[in-house]
Amino acid sequence: MSESNQEYIVISGARENNLKNVSLRIPKRKITIFTGVSGSGKSSIVFDTIAAESTRLLNENFSMFVRNFLPRVPQPAADAIENLSMAVIVDQKRLGGGSHSTMGTITDISPILRLLFSRVGQPHVGSVNLFSFNDPQGMCPECNGLGRRLGVDMGKAIDMSKSLNEGAILLPGYAPNGWEWNMVVQSGSFDLDKKLSDYSNEELEQLLYAKARKVEMDFAGKTMNITVEGIIEKFTNKYIKQDVKAKSDRTQQTVAPFMTEGPCSSCHGARLSQVALGCKINGRNIAELSSMEVGQLIRVVREIDDPFAAPVVKSLTERLQHLVDIGLEYLTLDRETDTLSGGESQRVKMVKHLSGSLVDVTYIFDEPSVGLHPRDVHRLNELLRKLRDKGNTVIVVEHDPDVIKLADHIVDVGPHAGSHGGTIVYEGSYEGLLESGTLTGNHMKRLLQIKRDFRNPSGKLSIQDASLNNLRNVSVDIPTGVLTVVTGVAGSGKSTLINDVFLGQHSDAIVIDQSAIGVSTRSNPATYTGIMDDVRKAFASANKVNQGLFSFNSKGACENCQGQGVISIDLSFLDSVELPCEVCGGRRFKEEVLAYKLNGKSIADVLEMTVEQALEFFKLKEVVRKLQSMSDVGLNYITLGQPMSTLSGGECQRIKLASELHKKGSIYVMDEPTTGLHMSDIGHLVEIMNRLVDAGNTVIVIEHNLEVISQADWIIDMGPDGGSKGGQVVFEGAPTHIIQAEKSITGKYLT
Repeated sequence: MSESNQEYIVISGARENNLKNVSLRIPKRKITIFTGVSGSGKSSIVFDTIAAESTRLLNENFSMFVRNFLPRVPQPAADAIENLSMAVIVDQKRLGGGSHSTMGTITDISPILRLLFSRVGQPHVGSVNLFSFNDPQGMCPECNGLGRRLGVDMGKAIDMSKSLNEGAILLPGYAPNGWEWNMVVQSGSFDLDKKLSDYSNEELEQLLYAKARKVEMDFAGKTMNITVEGIIEKFTNKYIKQDVKAKSDRTQQTVAPFMTEGPCSSCHGARLSQVALGCKINGRNIAELSSMEVGQLIRVVREIDDPFAAPVVKSLTERLQHLVDIGLEYLTLDRETDTLSGGESQRVKMVKHLSGSLVDVTYIFDEPSVGLHPRDVHRLNELLRKLRDKGNTVIVVEHDPDVIKLADHIVDVGPHAGSHGGTIVYEGSYEGLLESGTLTGNHMKRLLQIKRDFRNPSGKLSIQDASLNNLRNVSVDIPTGVLTVVTGVAGSGKSTLINDVFLGQHSDAIVIDQSAIGVSTRSNPATYTGIMDDVRKAFASANKVNQGLFSFNSKGACENCQGQGVISIDLSFLDSVELPCEVCGGRRFKEEVLAYKLNGKSIADVLEMTVEQALEFFKLKEVVRKLQSMSDVGLNYITLGQPMSTLSGGECQRIKLASELHKKGSIYVMDEPTTGLHMSDIGHLVEIMNRLVDAGNTVIVIEHNLEVISQADWIIDMGPDGGSKGGQVVFEGAPTHIIQAEKSITGKYLT
């Protein structure tokens, strides 16, 4: 396309968050990558301005009735935003969907597989619905298509080494001589002194599983007909077949320890009816295909040579190939979506859009390289190119140098974070960025320095014969008192080894991950880190008043909005609207509280300060220490009163890190802590890790970032690949040695 025909998305005077009247032209049908430090304003331009306005305009096409069900998007603060097309936002929000949502259903691959079986499966069973576990016709009637059933945990319900008189029945209400126990004793001819392990199969069957029947019993001299059934049968009918969640909390707590969830006894976890499971193609049923890794499944599907199935096979292999192309060949179609990581969720969403036929759309990606090993970044780049070449505008917020290289156009936001950011410091080509002198440009040119002096471990923590998920009897020692980085491609078993197996054995470890820290609008960085307690005390003693006045969750709350700062107005069939409280002006506190000052500032003024401003303002030792920790992890730009629900995954992780930094002699486990960090901040992060180790802690980091890997004392590399081709330790040792390790994919990228 010649320059004269080039169209642009034009933004004039954008002022969202920290943006300082930003005006910008983004070329359409090209790949534009936004770079800059965390908090510089990249997201404010891409998500809060472009994506928000595009979504708002799209939503206005719907009727009022439909709009009531859509999230309300306010008009962004900008003078003008022109030439927008529909935006598809591919973010890292985890895919929810509960147990009925799987990889196959979310990517629309399962419906094609069902169609295939309804056409050529033998014996022929009829419609497509019969192969869906979400359809009453297809689901297993025993477990309603969940594949799992609640059952009684026999180990906790019955003690086989005891007799009835000795209290062999551990379920509530069955203590010897109790009411339930007496009913059991009177209902059958059981030997009360014989250990249950000596019962015959018939006797056990009668005791535990006998179906309901009427028995004459003697109560206080009267004969009564009473319905009795086996102990486990009765418990199952009372608590499992009826929804135990509908029972009182007390009942739930009493019976929960005796329950366990296991594969459904009818479908053995396959979720489908016996009719559907009996229908096969080349000797395999649909559940067997759904439980295969995508890489293997694609080969099996290609072997189906029935001409009647040819169009369906073609469509199926195309979609499966997209999953392979983006490095998800280790996943299975029956994998539940809520077990996918943020990075995996984002890549699954990308595949969904690649299979669609929309063109001239603006695709917006939020750090799509998260969770990707350096080896797989080129696959991501290929996908972004494909989307562009179909005639779409692709906008990416990214920190990874290998993705940034792909850009047709780069916008570098900065120069720093928060109030020191919000301006455009460079626009143009990749080559121009390298010579621009900006923080991003300078860091793109730096060469990787591999650590050559290593700490000696103080001991070791052993993992023995781990075989969870794809781990293959892994035994590995994690050295203590050093910085260990666990590496490997996506799906190689890193998270299973550390987050599941290791943390299962060391539950006292401090875990710093990206999970959200509550979604309450009443929680903020000041309350989360404990700064607020000290600040309230300081205000209270300076003004000789009760410290509860300085909490918007307590005595100090504005009575009009209960300390929320906003009033929510429900407009019946219209959207509910949140308006700043007219009494406190959104400041959350009573007027009288705002009159109390500390060094000339009110409590509301303090909550509006950024971490950086607060560091200059406070002299209190404990407050300064906590603020310094937040500054050290690159959170200088967030305000003390910002609701926690507005922080990104990477910011949540760093605020957790900041609040845990002072502990000694502990084990720290970090899961991809470089998420959302600019290259210039990774050095600070490594310094923090080193400081933790120097203070006597053991630090274990799961990471793909080469700079972090190169600074490890010890590397455990999982692989050699993902899924069934992974699950082994391919290298243990120092960074200087991994370069020579033949089987290590990671080693090849450190050279």
